[in-house]
Amino acid sequence: MIGQAPQMGWNTWNTFHANYNATVVEQTVSLLNSLGLKEAGYEYVVLDEGWQASSRTADGYLQINSTSFPGGIKSIVDYVHDHGLKIGLYGDSGMLTCGFNPGSYGYEIRDAITLAEWEIDYWKYDNCGGFAAMTEAPEVRFGTMKDALALSGRDILYSVCEWGYQFPWHWGGDIGHSYRMSGDITASFVNETGCACKTAYCLNTGYAGCSVVSIIQKMREISQYQTPGHWADMDMLEIGNGNMTLAMQQTHFAFWSALKSPLIIGADLSKLDNDSISVLTNRDIIALNQDPLGVAVNYIESASEEGSIQIWTGPVRGGNVVLVFNEKSYPQTVTVSFDQLNLNISGNINAKELWSGKQWKHVEQVGTILEPYQTMVFQLS
Repeated sequence: MIGQAPQMGWNTWNTFHANYNATVVEQTVSLLNSLGLKEAGYEYVVLDEGWQASSRTADGYLQINSTSFPGGIKSIVDYVHDHGLKIGLYGDSGMLTCGFNPGSYGYEIRDAITLAEWEIDYWKYDNCGGFAAMTEAPEVRFGTMKDALALSGRDILYSVCEWGYQFPWHWGGDIGHSYRMSGDITASFVNETGCACKTAYCLNTGYAGCSVVSIIQKMREISQYQTPGHWADMDMLEIGNGNMTLAMQQTHFAFWSALKSPLIIGADLSKLDNDSISVLTNRDIIALNQDPLGVAVNYIESASEEGSIQIWTGPVRGGNVVLVFNEKSYPQTVTVSFDQLNLNISGNINAKELWSGKQWKHVEQVGTILEPYQTMVFQLS
């Protein structure tokens, strides 16, 4: 059954926007294998805005951009599948996509059947699209496509992308396998300029421009809504993009994993350095994301210090996980007392820090120095 753990994969948008072609996709498929990313669990190759032609066929069907993909849709689908991966495409719930290509409003059943005939595995469905996007509620537009996909005869993972508009954590779980909870992410770790809303419950959710820390901040209010098969999507990973330090990249990945967001790489795989690869392939951190309990960590306000130290906890199979995040741009010494976090652990506590691999036996607390913007991740048993 698809969607029971957050999906993992790669998407074209953050690096290439609409400017990519079959060669880029084929090179990415090769790198997913050679860099160990496929082995680590990244299985979807998602072609965002740019795969499609600027108009439908004469009889009203979606068609691929024949300039960028001269071999046609079957060629690129077969290539991805033949390399043991799955393929996704991008569409929109309005009349047009965000790039002014054909949207699916009014064509939902026809387009869902087309996706099934093409053997597509993943459908990212956006929220642009002109007139229709403003006259019908997102529950209606996205729900119509859900019903169409259900009738298509193929299991297709449905990724709802409506930027947190009208608070989808209250309804998106009934529609998509995942749903976006915020405006688009940027490659900025902090101090973005375009993220109009720093909380989840804000009418001006904004389309784009949210930093890693702003999206984490929003999840403080809504992490409890995560349930298997219906994941709040914190947007694509910016690891390997921008100028993030190793500590920033680790924090980014730790929170996306522990908060049970889909893990969709947004970087050019050919330009990843060893630090970024080590972050993206850390099996202990990925295991938090794919944990069968499917429970996201929650922010522990009583143990945190606003604007300075954040502490988050949650259950995983066989124990608990504790995230300790230094929000400051300078090092801080922190002591974490596990027995004050109400973890319902009895007896001796063993702790392992998942980035360093360091372990402690029979402890009640751990004292440590956190580097700027560093997050330590303790798995307790």
